[in-house]
Amino acid sequence: MTTFIIVAVASGILFGALDALINANPLAQRLFQVYRPIARTSLNPVAGVVIDLVFGFVMAGAFLLLCESLPGGSGLLRGVSFALFVWFFRVVMSVASQWMMFQVPARTLLYLLAAGLAEMLALGVLYGLTLSPSG
Repeated sequence: MTTFIIVAVASGILFGALDALINANPLAQRLFQVYRPIARTSLNPVAGVVIDLVFGFVMAGAFLLLCESLPGGSGLLRGVSFALFVWFFRVVMSVASQWMMFQVPARTLLYLLAAGLAEMLALGVLYGLTLSPSG
């Protein structure tokens, strides 16, 4: 249980750091100009940290629940499998919806797909290397 809590908190922190890197870099700022008319003008950092920590616990718990049924013979491969699974349902479906509903440039959508894949792979590898359902 201690390992789970440590990994969940670490993944929540990693989630927040990667979100900041993905969303605040100069390339992202240019690509995300399309959202400017509907974007918030201020952020709530406390809410952001809490949300990322909750996501860390949920994702780590989901990995433990699904671990035995994920493809791959090692923790690393199961972590990558989990990352691809989550990437599809979290990122790909969101980007596909944006593509269908809004006039968002293709380069922005591609950036979201690539950045989301990198983020999910980082988290999946962390889970695969540190969490196992037996311990």
